[in-house]
Amino acid sequence: MSPSLFFCLAFFSVYSLSSAEADESPSGFTVDLIHRDSPLSPFYNPSLTPSQRIINAALRSNSRLNRLSSHRLDQTNKLPQSILVPDNGEYLMKFYIGTPPVERLAIADTGSDLIWVQCSPCASCFPQDTPLFEPLKSSTFVGTTCGTQPCTLLQNGQGQCGNSGECVYFYEYGDNSFSAGLLSTETLTFDDSQGGAQTVSFPNTIFGCGLLNNFTVYSNTKLTGLVGLGAGPLSLVSQIGDQIGHKFSYCLLPFSSTSSSKLRFGNEAIITGNGVVSTPMIINPSLPTFYFLNLEAVTVAQKTVPTGGTEGNVIIDSGTVLTYLEPTFFSTFAASLQEALGVELVQEDIPSPLNFCFPYRENFAFPEIAFQFTGATVPLKPINLLIHITDRNMLCLTIVPSPMTGISIIGSFSQFNLHVVYDLEGKKVSFHPTDCSKD
Repeated sequence: MSPSLFFCLAFFSVYSLSSAEADESPSGFTVDLIHRDSPLSPFYNPSLTPSQRIINAALRSNSRLNRLSSHRLDQTNKLPQSILVPDNGEYLMKFYIGTPPVERLAIADTGSDLIWVQCSPCASCFPQDTPLFEPLKSSTFVGTTCGTQPCTLLQNGQGQCGNSGECVYFYEYGDNSFSAGLLSTETLTFDDSQGGAQTVSFPNTIFGCGLLNNFTVYSNTKLTGLVGLGAGPLSLVSQIGDQIGHKFSYCLLPFSSTSSSKLRFGNEAIITGNGVVSTPMIINPSLPTFYFLNLEAVTVAQKTVPTGGTEGNVIIDSGTVLTYLEPTFFSTFAASLQEALGVELVQEDIPSPLNFCFPYRENFAFPEIAFQFTGATVPLKPINLLIHITDRNMLCLTIVPSPMTGISIIGSFSQFNLHVVYDLEGKKVSFHPTDCSKD
């Protein structure tokens, strides 16, 4: 443990901190999910064109996936859930921590588990333009000790005992960024944007009180931490699972929208009726954070292109922008698509990391394409599949070859205008095509 982190933990240990009393929580609530490039985001740059925003998002997507690829055959015991961290976050959410509540803006990430914020007194923190969270001013803050249930949820290499028996966490990310500090519990509060209550609170939520943080992906001082929405035990959705029926959902708006997407929990995440399809959710013990599905085939026009993959061959992820298909399968899929389109592909000046581009023309008829998951056919529209690169007058596919053999990822473009429901108890993911601006 570094001397500076030890000093901060010693500072905490002289205080007696009481635990929060559990409050009754509602069965459902909804929060706004802000895309980093929307006008509602602190990252918004009005000088960028729509094409530039999309290409920048694609580059972030590639960077995110390359970190997983480079660490997948891990020889340093770094954990996969600590690798898929979005550069500056594709989606952001607001919440409040402590009593009295302090507002925080954080990355919302289905590819991570731990909830953490920067805390005072900080040995080393990245810049933020709001004061650091001061746990000693909160009546509901509790530091955990080694051997207690929260501390046992840290994976090997992510936790250790401090000199006074406090539980210290350490998360290292794929770009050598890290957050370390005191694993603690606090009351987290959320604005309920659509439910009857104005706010909802969850006492005794486990989070990381970050005292030593070096996060190179942060280039904006508005951000203060991360909210993990993965399948692991320390994520928000796992911790509040009993109160929300172990269900959450989102409905992602296209980049062009000026509204917020919605992240729903509990009863508000349930969808029924015509058009709802479901497929088994598969948790891979070697990558326990991620939500795996089984993609059996992709249909192009009337042709079925089988993946030939094994069970649990794709990850569904909101923080990866593009969809990545295993290289061999992508080649077969791309050949079928080019045949159906009847076009010559552009060979030069293709914006990286896009791969499949062809000249733009008005009233272009795109063939019907659908993902064939086990038990669920999910049709895709042009908005899910195509990017118009206006300055080069070309259309590019949002599906690209994966750098990883055997692993594919369904990214956010492929999920636009789909209500996607994660049922962790029922072990299934459901899809319902909709207009997310009205849903």
